[in-house]
Amino acid sequence: MEYTAVIKKSPDGWYLAQCEQVPGAVTQGKTAEEAVLNLKEAIQLVLEAERENGIIRNEDETIIRRELIAV
Repeated sequence: MEYTAVIKKSPDGWYLAQCEQVPGAVTQGKTAEEAVLNLKEAIQLVLEAERENGIIRNEDETIIRRELIAV
């Protein structure tokens, strides 16, 4: 399954990475590349913990992101 990494550079210079399709998969790194590598590991750990706890993820799940403008 493919996942999407969302990466932001924090004010302290670290890169924060998360995967919206896998809640709880959040990490950081000194570089964007390190953050992505750490995120891959975080995703694996979260999915492993879910399997151990009997949580089954729907492989066909689709997340749609839309920008909303508050009035």
